[in-house]
Amino acid sequence: MDEFLTEAIRQAEQGLREGGIPIGSVLVLDGKIIGRGHNRRVQNSSAILHAEMDCLENAGRLTAEEYRRSTLYSTLSPCDMCGGAVLLYNIPRVVIGENRTFQGPEDYLRRRGVELDIRDDPRCVELMEQFIRSQPELWNEDIGEPA
Repeated sequence: MDEFLTEAIRQAEQGLREGGIPIGSVLVLDGKIIGRGHNRRVQNSSAILHAEMDCLENAGRLTAEEYRRSTLYSTLSPCDMCGGAVLLYNIPRVVIGENRTFQGPEDYLRRRGVELDIRDDPRCVELMEQFIRSQPELWNEDIGEPA
């Protein structure tokens, strides 16, 4: 069991308990979690607080060299916005809990040199499938789809 993916799942579960969308993320540098986050769009009435963005914000300001040594974990395949942040900060590796329920720009990230490790973790799949079934309107809002 991967302790970092498990912590990202804990973050996703916390977001769900808060009434938000169950997506979680952690940033790992040199084998240590330095940032945690979960999707807070609903809780903060935010346009941009996806889990990965919240995680990067909570990690604080890092040097370019630190970003280049880090790994971003996310329970769900990052969207275009979050993938853009990965590229902007040259984060070389992203561990993805699952990409069945949503697949972001994975091919583009790979072409730009990002290593993707897709785990297809059943805990991540179940969290999202249950949420999508119970709150399809909120899910569609989060991924920018029409209601």
